[in-house]
Amino acid sequence: MPSSDLIALLPLLVVAGTSVVVMLAIAIHRSHRLTSLLTLIGLACAFASLWVARTLTPTEASPLLEVDSYALFFLGLILAATFVVVILSYDYLEKQDVNREEFYVLLLVASLGSSVLILSAHFVSFFLGLELLSVALYALSAYVFTRERPLEAGIKYLVLAAGSAAFLLFGMALVYARLGTMGFPQIGALLSGGDQLLKDPLILAGMALIVTGVGFKLALVPFHMWTPDVYEGAPAPVTAYVATVSKGAMFALLVRFFYQTRGVTLGPVFLVFSLIAIASMLVGNLLALLQSNVKRILAYSSIAHLGYLLVAFLAGGRWAAQAVAFYLVAYFITTLGAFGVVTVLSSGERDADALEDYRGLFWRRPWLAGVFALMLFSLAGIPLTAGFVGKFFLLTAGVSASLWNLVIILVVTSVIGLFYYLRVIVVLFATEEPAAEVAAALPPLSASGGSALLALTALLVWLGVDPAFMLSVIQRAVLSLKGL
Repeated sequence: MPSSDLIALLPLLVVAGTSVVVMLAIAIHRSHRLTSLLTLIGLACAFASLWVARTLTPTEASPLLEVDSYALFFLGLILAATFVVVILSYDYLEKQDVNREEFYVLLLVASLGSSVLILSAHFVSFFLGLELLSVALYALSAYVFTRERPLEAGIKYLVLAAGSAAFLLFGMALVYARLGTMGFPQIGALLSGGDQLLKDPLILAGMALIVTGVGFKLALVPFHMWTPDVYEGAPAPVTAYVATVSKGAMFALLVRFFYQTRGVTLGPVFLVFSLIAIASMLVGNLLALLQSNVKRILAYSSIAHLGYLLVAFLAGGRWAAQAVAFYLVAYFITTLGAFGVVTVLSSGERDADALEDYRGLFWRRPWLAGVFALMLFSLAGIPLTAGFVGKFFLLTAGVSASLWNLVIILVVTSVIGLFYYLRVIVVLFATEEPAAEVAAALPPLSASGGSALLALTALLVWLGVDPAFMLSVIQRAVLSLKGL
């Protein structure tokens, strides 16, 4: 491999190297502070190396990986999100009676898997990245093993993810059996060559199985059954990671794979994705109405938001890809902020996931209540937040492609979603006193956690008021995406 390819892959190499350094540091001397600091330094160096790698893009670092501006943009997004999760995790783990240091190794390995997914241009790297991410998430979900629910969440995720991986592998095998290649560009070239292949039963069956595997990872209906249980059971920082980095990396790959291979142009595939989008928007919002647990509300909310993203994905074209990228940025900021509040309010015994934990929070911690309310407003798509601008772009993409059925359902379900977001906000500002044990258990807010939430809030408002800079960055990134 020439040195230019190594430089192009520098962000991945830095993340992989950091995981090794952190593991060796743990073996030499256990120190939670040192381990978290090394992790943050490694992630910062990986983020900085994006500018070095950018000088050599676009390039195929190998037949498996494609480094372009699109990949580097999403790499920056997941590295920044992981950085925030590490900051939030430090104080959370300090309250837990477990070995804390290995948590960061697993987090780095999961980030490496997410990075491989984003750069994937081949079925082999697709599957390797997915498994690298999934195996780390199994352990992260069950990391606080002294509690019952994290163990349950880890086992459920393990069993269901293993089943979805089998579907994915079988789908890849069918496509390879018919086309004789596993590279995304080569598959796209063959599928563009004639209508006969587009109707081939093996191709359609393979694509259907691949959609099943991807649908599980994105928690799309009807592959969503694991989501509320894992979100509720996993430690709060891990839930934040699963909801953002894991799904963001998979959606970035989804766009690259189906645009580059022309799979989204297959009539049956387009129809299946349309039905999945409709079901996700309806089921996610309607089931969220029935929940009284904050984590489960956010879990069903995330299902609905992935359904919204599919509307722009199905619209196709450069503007649709830009809308997807911007919405993912807004979704990352908002979801990290919402789960960040849950994290900083959690104690060593349990996570702050019951609605009662937030009753009258404004009168006890006005700043935290304000942050949480802003994050919920953004998820609901209220103006002057990043979520509003992102949802506007999704609607524009859907309208430009005349996807009227999907657009109407998006609007209607967004209105339904207002109810359960406002329900939590009403609890935040309730004047009645919370239960005595809840009021007494409110932990102090650390400087690191407060700084992370402050930065996320500033980004949320900035993108809602002036999204021009982020849009210009996204436009340059999307220009390199093949298949548009």
